[in-house]
Amino acid sequence: MPAQSNPLRLLVASSNQGKVREYRALAEAAGARVELESIPNFDRIPAFEENAPTFAENAAGKAIHSSRYASGIVIADDSGLVVPALGGAPGVLSARYAGPDASDADRIRKLLHEMSGMKGDDRRARFVCVLAIAESGKVCGLFSACAEGEILEAPRGDHGFGYDPVFYFPSLGKTYAEISREEKNLHSHRGKAFRKALEFLLTQQSPSKGT
Repeated sequence: MPAQSNPLRLLVASSNQGKVREYRALAEAAGARVELESIPNFDRIPAFEENAPTFAENAAGKAIHSSRYASGIVIADDSGLVVPALGGAPGVLSARYAGPDASDADRIRKLLHEMSGMKGDDRRARFVCVLAIAESGKVCGLFSACAEGEILEAPRGDHGFGYDPVFYFPSLGKTYAEISREEKNLHSHRGKAFRKALEFLLTQQSPSKGT
């Protein structure tokens, strides 16, 4: 990481404190001096409808929209599970795959039902994350990353959330719900996308920029 003169302040376009803590852990693991917090009064900002057909459009749109109500650098992401054998589903609808009020268990059940009978390469899947940086209504950067794996026929593990219990990560021989937070931060799609964005931001902030 480039040398820092001052801490980098980032505003997260989310009221989910779990996501803010995850970003803080990622920044700490990268050895970067970053101050991360939710956009103040985020719940009072008019909602942004994430109804675009791609992760990139949803992430960029949310970042642009949110940055109009905040002073500083805003980050927003859109992520989800992509299963090629299902035509890319759940995709951008990952959080709403089994309906707007469905639980994680409901979404997993629907996914496993849709994949019933599939074997081998048909069970390949990847988690995708696109992270956008915006300031004053303009996008400054867009970063994407993915994590390749496969969908098991039954859940395993007690950690994580979403589709983690059925997403098997071959290089570790475990599901996302069986690995530690540190392992997940190192290998996850969001972790890799955030580190790309952080590298970009710290390079822009570096005193040596332009020399």
